[in-house]
Amino acid sequence: MTADDVIEARWAGLSAMDRSALRVAWAEAFGAAPPHFLSMIFMRKALIWHEQCRRFGGLPPDLKRALNAVADGKSVRDPALAIRPGTQLIREWNGRRYQVDATENGFVLNDKCYKSLSAIALHITGTSWSGPRFFGLNKATGSSA
Repeated sequence: MTADDVIEARWAGLSAMDRSALRVAWAEAFGAAPPHFLSMIFMRKALIWHEQCRRFGGLPPDLKRALNAVADGKSVRDPALAIRPGTQLIREWNGRRYQVDATENGFVLNDKCYKSLSAIALHITGTSWSGPRFFGLNKATGSSA
């Protein structure tokens, strides 16, 4: 049975549940009873989403951070500006040219992997920088020396 088949079977099972059975399933999935005002269809959708996250993985950590920031009333960087794997960033600093390659797992400079652009900026300059700022990816760009 594939993961898709398991999800379809779970949806069929949830569709057959009455309100009290859905409340029990909710409490098992989320560790607390659902609010009384939730509709049955909402509970079914939340429970199937929960199952999909268990089977296929949940939201990426950066998306979770962005959603939490929005929930807290903070602004979030446009996801369209996110650096995609394969992107090359070039920065000149103190007369030397640096080329950084974005990968699925971070960034590569001179065959060494880094988790963030800020770590690379620290390596290059010896001081703490915002990596996106250092590489000119936001409005307040740093000046090269």
